[in-house]
Amino acid sequence: MDYLTVRETAETWNLSLRTVQQLCAQGRIPGAKKFGKFWAIPAGAAKPQVSQQDQLLAEGPSVPGGQLDAANLMPLMNTPFLPGQCRAAVEAMPPGPRRDIALAEYHYFTGHPEEAAQEAQPYLDSDDVGARLSACLVYAYANLSIGEICRAKFALGELSTSLAAAGERSPQFQAASAFVAAAGAVLLHLPLPEGLPDTQDFLPLLPQGLRAFALYIQAHYLYLKGEYGPSAGLVEGALSMGAAAYPIPALYLHLVAVMDYMSLKQTQKARAHLLAAWALAQPDDLIEGFGEHHGLLGGMLEAEIKPAWPEDFKRVIAITYRFSAGWRKVHNPETGHDVADDLTTTEFAVSMLAARGWTNQEIAAHLRISPNTVKRYLSAAMEKLHISHRQDLKQFMLR
Repeated sequence: MDYLTVRETAETWNLSLRTVQQLCAQGRIPGAKKFGKFWAIPAGAAKPQVSQQDQLLAEGPSVPGGQLDAANLMPLMNTPFLPGQCRAAVEAMPPGPRRDIALAEYHYFTGHPEEAAQEAQPYLDSDDVGARLSACLVYAYANLSIGEICRAKFALGELSTSLAAAGERSPQFQAASAFVAAAGAVLLHLPLPEGLPDTQDFLPLLPQGLRAFALYIQAHYLYLKGEYGPSAGLVEGALSMGAAAYPIPALYLHLVAVMDYMSLKQTQKARAHLLAAWALAQPDDLIEGFGEHHGLLGGMLEAEIKPAWPEDFKRVIAITYRFSAGWRKVHNPETGHDVADDLTTTEFAVSMLAARGWTNQEIAAHLRISPNTVKRYLSAAMEKLHISHRQDLKQFMLR
């Protein structure tokens, strides 16, 4: 059964968010289900009779209140630690929301989304805004990876709802809401949420580690706009000005640099950034990011990681298949852009490069395979996509 979010239902029925939430809580929408603090409404549900009194009772803020504790906003992302000391950094935190959220982050970034979702769920309705926003972000991405798309969409919807209510709150609340809302949209290649302020407006209000990750988000956004040079420049500047001290943001910054330099056909620079990311990730097994970005890395994992670390490469590819399946279920319907979902990771990597204008010879040299092998991969990909011309690949590739 297909489900709608509260926001989608409210727009369809021309009701307020709070009215729909109240109708769900009162059991007046048959089949409505609750995931954490989120309601899922069957797509074909009939609109109940709603009186003026119902709507008056539902008036109030669309997002629960609470106090913002910035220390609980993605705390592991905001923690500097030496390679190999990630888990120790989490365990050194005092018991409570900060440690619990950091543990959820740790499990997510090490490729254990089931544990991450379980650890984030208790904070989805927390009065601690930092913990709640963090939990929603982790919960959304973890559920993408385990195929719980309805739960992921509800968590993403909560981030947008929080942003919509942020204008009435403190600048720090606005910055926190903007940060998580941007992360939820840009990493899924979705349109930016309505009301999202310019990065430069909220960046100074974030702590240093989150500021570094916000610069990754901005660089990724520039990449999506085809501004590869400015994106790479932003990454280089961020890494040289302190971001390198925060392993998780630094890892993601290096990955977007790989994306940029591969798009610019500067493969040696791309290789240097990939290996720098790998050096940060390997001691703590922070491999999730490589799986998330596989399709954008232009075959660099196949060229560099597969030959030297074949078992780790297999694990990254398993993450890629798992994450990308959920990613497409959110991205494709939202954007109307059908990113290919039935290619192998190697077929996708070769097709991405071909769609970017690389010749078979250039792809072969990069992947250290023969041009005939490249041709076979492209032929298999085009057959699966039911296209006959190389230039038609572009419509099925990541943007």
